[in-house]
Amino acid sequence: MAAAAAARLLRLAPRRLQVPKASPLAALSFPLPRAAPLAAASGRRQRFCTAAQASTPASTAAAETTGAAGEAVGEFRKRLRVSDVKGGEDEGVAWVGKELAVRGWVRTCRAQRTVTFVEVNDGSCLSNMQCVLTPETEGYEQIDSVTTGASVLVEGVVASSQGGKQKVELKVSKITVIGKSDPTSFPIQKKRASREFLRTVAHLRPRTNTFGAVARVRNALSYATHKFFQDNGFVWVSSPIITASDCEGAGEQFYVTTLLSNSVEGGSLVKDIPATKDGRVDWSQDFFCKPAFLTVSGQLNGETYASALSDIYTFGPTFRAENSNTSRHLAEFWMIEPELAFADLNDDMACATAYLQYVVKYILENCKEDMDFFNTWVEKGIIDRLNDVVQKNFVHLSYTDAVELLLGSKKKFEFPVKWGLDLQSEHERYITEVVFGGRPVIIRDYPKEIKAFYMRENDDGKTVAAMDLLVPRVGELIGGSQREERLDYLEARLDEQNLNKESYWWYLDLRRYGSVPHAGFGLGFERLVQFATGIDNIRDAIPFPRVPGSAEF
Repeated sequence: MAAAAAARLLRLAPRRLQVPKASPLAALSFPLPRAAPLAAASGRRQRFCTAAQASTPASTAAAETTGAAGEAVGEFRKRLRVSDVKGGEDEGVAWVGKELAVRGWVRTCRAQRTVTFVEVNDGSCLSNMQCVLTPETEGYEQIDSVTTGASVLVEGVVASSQGGKQKVELKVSKITVIGKSDPTSFPIQKKRASREFLRTVAHLRPRTNTFGAVARVRNALSYATHKFFQDNGFVWVSSPIITASDCEGAGEQFYVTTLLSNSVEGGSLVKDIPATKDGRVDWSQDFFCKPAFLTVSGQLNGETYASALSDIYTFGPTFRAENSNTSRHLAEFWMIEPELAFADLNDDMACATAYLQYVVKYILENCKEDMDFFNTWVEKGIIDRLNDVVQKNFVHLSYTDAVELLLGSKKKFEFPVKWGLDLQSEHERYITEVVFGGRPVIIRDYPKEIKAFYMRENDDGKTVAAMDLLVPRVGELIGGSQREERLDYLEARLDEQNLNKESYWWYLDLRRYGSVPHAGFGLGFERLVQFATGIDNIRDAIPFPRVPGSAEF
C-alpha cells in the first residue's frame, strides 16, 4: 500500500508543478519535477518562487530504504524588495551598477518616443521603482499590457536617475507581464479617489499610497506591541472569541447559534427555531446548550492567566453589536489587553504610559517614509504631535478635578458637564489639547455608576479605581482599572448591575483561591492606528471594516 501511495504521489506531483508553455509564468523559473542543483534553486527564490534543491545524501538513503522517490525542499530566502534598495539614507545610490529583479504592480506607464517609464510598486514601501524600457528591452512587445494594476517582473541594472523625484532607477533588460489588468475597468487610477469610494473596493485599496502606508504602520504597531510586552516579561494569551459572559455588562453582543440552519433554501423559518413553552428561544437545544456570543473583550479570561503567570496580555479580535454609524465605531475590532498581577492603579497607569510611548517612538523611527507621507497629505503636524507623546511627561488628575476644570472653563460644550456623567470626546480633547497643551492626560477615579462591575471600589464608596488615558485629536485611547479582588465586593457589584453570578462562577473563583491585587487596561487597536496615522475615519484603520449594514469582502 505504501508503494502504491508513493506511485500515486509521483503521478500527481508533475501536474502540480508543470506550467503551460504559453503561460508567461513558464519563463519565471518554476521548479521542474526533477531535482535542480542547489545554487540554481537558491537563485530562483530571488527570481520568482521557491525551488526544490538537490537531494541530500540523507534523503537519498531514506528514499532507498523506503523505496520512495522524492525531492528535498528548497531553501527559503527573504526576497529582495524595493524598500531594501531605496529605504536607506542614500535612497539606493549604493545599488548603482548592480543587477536587480523587481516584482510588483504597475502604478503608471508613460510612453515617449524612444523610451517608456513604468512605475512599479511591490508594497514594501511608499516609493515606486522607476523602470526605464526601450524598444530593445526583451519582452517589450508586451508593452500594451503594461497598464495600471498589471503585475510584472522587471529585471535590469540599477542606474542613477536623471529625474529629480528619485536618485536611482532601473534600466530594464527584460520585462514579463505576469497578470494583466483591464485599464478601462480597473477602479483605481492615477487621479485621487475619495476614501468613501475606496471602501467600496476594499480588496484593491491597499494598492493606493494611503492604504499601503496605513497597512505598514499598522503592521509596525502590531510588532512593537508584541515586542514591548515580550521584552517586559509578559506572556501572550489567546483569549476565546466565543463566550457566554458579557465583560462590559452592556448587552451589545452578537449571538452565536446553530439554531438557524443554512441548509434550508432561503434560510430557516422562524417557526422552526426551538422555543420553550412561554415562547422564548430554547437555548438548551443550541450548540453550546446556552446563549453564546462573540466576545467584547478578552479581559476576564486574561485575568485567569494573570492569576497564575503574573503578567499577561491578549491581542485579538473583539465584537460589539452597537448600531452606530459614526467615524469612531466598528462592529469588529482588535483589542490589546494586558493584565498585571500584584499591581494597583498606579502600576497600571505607568504601564499604559510606557507602552504608548514605546510604540509611538517605534513607528517614528522605523516608518519614516510613511510618516512623512501622513504629515504631508493626511494631517500636517502629526509628527510633532507624536513626538510630544514620546517626549512629554504624562499627567494625571481625578475625575472630580476634571469636571471642576471643565465647569470652570466657561466653554460651551455640546454635551453637559456634571459630576456622575461620563466625559464625552469633546471634553476629553479639550482637556488634553487646550488645558494641557497637547500633553497626554490620565483621568482617574470615576464614579462607580458609570463604570463596569469588575473595577475596584475606592474607600470613598462612590468612585472606582479606573483610569482613561486621553491623547490629542482622539480623546480616550486607553481605558483601564484596578480589578476588584475582594469576593464580597465583587458579588455585590454583580447584584447591583443585575448580572447573573452563576455565569461568572469561574471569575469569582479567582477571588476564592489566592486572590491578589491586579490591574489592567484595554486599547482599541484601530484607534491607535488612527492616532498614529491621522486617518479621520476608523473604517480606514482596519483592512475590512465591519459596520451596521455592511459585511462585504
